Amino acid sequence: MAAVEFQDVSKVFPDGTRAVDSLDLEIREGEFMVFVGPSGCGKTTALRMVAGLEEITEGAILIGGDVVNDVSPKDRDVAMVFQNYALYPHMTVQQNLAFGLKLRKLKKTEIGRRVSAAAATLGLGDQLGRKPRALSGGQRQRVAMGRAIVREPRAFLMDEPLSNLDAKLRIQVRAEIQKIQRTLGVTTIYVTHDQTEAMTMGDRIAVMRGGTLQQVDAPERVYERPANQFVAGFIGSPAMNMVKARLSRVDGRLFAGFGDHRLALDDELVAQRPGLRAYEGSEVILGIRPEELKDAALDDAARASEASGRTLETVVSLREALGSEVLIHFPIAEAVADEIVEPLGDTNAIFVARLEPQTAAREGDRLRLLVDTKRLHFFDPETGLAIAV
Repeated sequence: MAAVEFQDVSKVFPDGTRAVDSLDLEIREGEFMVFVGPSGCGKTTALRMVAGLEEITEGAILIGGDVVNDVSPKDRDVAMVFQNYALYPHMTVQQNLAFGLKLRKLKKTEIGRRVSAAAATLGLGDQLGRKPRALSGGQRQRVAMGRAIVREPRAFLMDEPLSNLDAKLRIQVRAEIQKIQRTLGVTTIYVTHDQTEAMTMGDRIAVMRGGTLQQVDAPERVYERPANQFVAGFIGSPAMNMVKARLSRVDGRLFAGFGDHRLALDDELVAQRPGLRAYEGSEVILGIRPEELKDAALDDAARASEASGRTLETVVSLREALGSEVLIHFPIAEAVADEIVEPLGDTNAIFVARLEPQTAAREGDRLRLLVDTKRLHFFDPETGLAIAV
C-alpha cells in the first residue's frame, strides 16, 4: 500500500472546461478516502488522473512518494473497480480473476495462490466455475473487486461501484467492501455521488463542487461542522433547512430573527462560534437540520413550557410517514434556495422536520416545534463560509 497525493492538480479539457481546479489533497497510506459531490463536480476525473486514464494539465500526482504524471497506467501499480463490472462474459469467475495476472506473465502457482486467496476473502470459492451471466449483481461486483485484489496493488480506485445494484444489495456490498478494505489495509479512493455511502464508508470524505475541493475531514466532522453553505446543504438527508436571518441582541441575549420567528442562540453555541458577535445587527444564513426539530407535544411538558426562544409555530403542508420516522413539511419565510437542486415554484419556502412516528401532526394542523438551539449553523450570506471563530 502507498499514500496518494495531489499537489495543486488541475484538469482542463480542450473546450476550456476546468474539471478539476488546483486540487491539494493527501490520501494517507491504508486510508479509505471517499470523493463525494454532485454530478460534474470533478470527482471521477480526479480518480482517472490517479489511474493515468486522464492526462494532468497542471500539478503533480504522487503514489508512494513518486511522481507518476508521465508513468503509464499499467506501471502505476493501482487497480480500478468500475460500476459496470467489466467482466469477460465467456470466461468463468476463476478465469476472470486470473486473466490480468496471466497478461503479466506470473507463474501458475502464484496465480493460483492469489486467485484462491481473493476467492476466499470474497466468499467466491463455490462460484469459480460459473460464468458472469449465472451470477447475481452482488456476486459480479465481488468478482470485479477480486480482479483488483489479485493484483495486490498499492492502491484501489473505485468509481461508483455500487450504482448498478438495488438498494438492499447496495447496503450488503457496501459492508463487504469496508470489511475487505480493513482486512487488506490497501489505500483506497472511492468515488460516489451517494452521501450515505460517503458517510458510512470513508475514514475521511472529500466534498467537491465545480472541480474544487470544498472540505475534507472525518464524516462526522463534515456533518457537524460543514465548512460552507454548499457542504451543509449537500451532506445530510433531508437537506439542511436554510433561511435568511438577522442577528440582534435583546436583554443581553443574541437572537436570530426570520419572518415571524425568533430563536434565542444558546450561550454554549455562541461561545463555540465567537465570530457570530461580529454579525450583530446584520443578516446571516441560518441552518437547521431536520432532526434538530421536535414535536413539542411529544416533549416533556415542563421543558416545552420553558422553551422561550426555542420554538417555531407553523402549519403542516405535507406529512410523509416513513415508518421509523415522519417528515413534516411546513412553510417558512425567506428560506434560502437549495444550491443542489434548482427550486421549483415556492419550494424554496418549505422547511422539513424529521419527527418521531408518534407525532399526530397532519396536513393543515398547527404545529409547535422545539428547536435544538445548541446545534444551529450559521453562514456568511456573501461568501457562504461557515461563521465560526
